[in-house]
Amino acid sequence: MSLIIDAVRCDGCGICYQICPEDVFVMEDGVAKPLRADECWYCGSCVMDCAHDAIRIVFPWAMRPVILRGSSAPLQSPGASGLR
Repeated sequence: MSLIIDAVRCDGCGICYQICPEDVFVMEDGVAKPLRADECWYCGSCVMDCAHDAIRIVFPWAMRPVILRGSSAPLQSPGASGLR
């Protein structure tokens, strides 16, 4: 998985730096950078809290909803809507 920061959209507010439970981000030249991306839990907190939509988590595989036997509705994961 990859954690990507769009430097054009990032305004350097630092919310990702403050909210990250693993201290993945550093602020450099007024832009957030995932210096310790290998420590990332991919929880999506930074993605959900970024007001400028500057952070993305890229998964190496296609994500598909899971349908349980006997059910017509996909299994929904709480908080998954903020991940891209």
